[in-house]
Amino acid sequence: MSYKKIGVIVADKDEYKPFVKTAEQSAVNVRTIETPFNSAMGFSCGNSEVMVVLCGIGKVNAATAAMYLVNSGCDALLNFGLSGGLAGVSLGEFIVPGKFLEHDFDLTGLGYKPCEKPGQDYIYSADEKLCDCFSSACKARITGTAVCGDRFISSNSDKEFLISTFSASSCDMETAAIASVCHITNTPFVSLRRISDGADDKATETYRDMNVNDGTTLSETFMKCLKGVTNV
Repeated sequence: MSYKKIGVIVADKDEYKPFVKTAEQSAVNVRTIETPFNSAMGFSCGNSEVMVVLCGIGKVNAATAAMYLVNSGCDALLNFGLSGGLAGVSLGEFIVPGKFLEHDFDLTGLGYKPCEKPGQDYIYSADEKLCDCFSSACKARITGTAVCGDRFISSNSDKEFLISTFSASSCDMETAAIASVCHITNTPFVSLRRISDGADDKATETYRDMNVNDGTTLSETFMKCLKGVTNV
């Protein structure tokens, strides 16, 4: 793999700020850059230039950031963040989802399947080579489907619905939106996710604890994956 410019999308400031410190400790020419987003930085890593944006939470923010980075010349997009655990994953585990879909896209009232988008692809795949690279770099498992929607999943009933309907392993609020842009633009994409909660009735408390107190572990693990991609 050889990428001249890599774009990284981060949704949450509690994930972005620790990564800034990690980059300052292990990358070259770390600098703040001007973009339309909340915060952004650039740095050199191995054979690639890296552009990181803090886009804000949710699908619209993530898709906007993805297209901005593609239009800025990035030839691969990466993402990291926290995810709710659904089936076959454990609290604190790092995973690399293989597929992505939007669980809150719903035209079932018109006779379509849940998440089905008429006349277009609606289940997106991560880049296989990038998945293998991430998995090798940080020993994360490549899992099945990550479902994505503009809602924090925090009830047992919602969790069971996502498992039974989509056979999903994890849930989040950005990945499918990024994957959709990458699919349309033929841009390789991969995401590293850490399971922060069980997407159940106790999810809010568990998520807050990991989001506030353990950002460094996520940042350092993602940096290992990034260095694997840039051949450091």
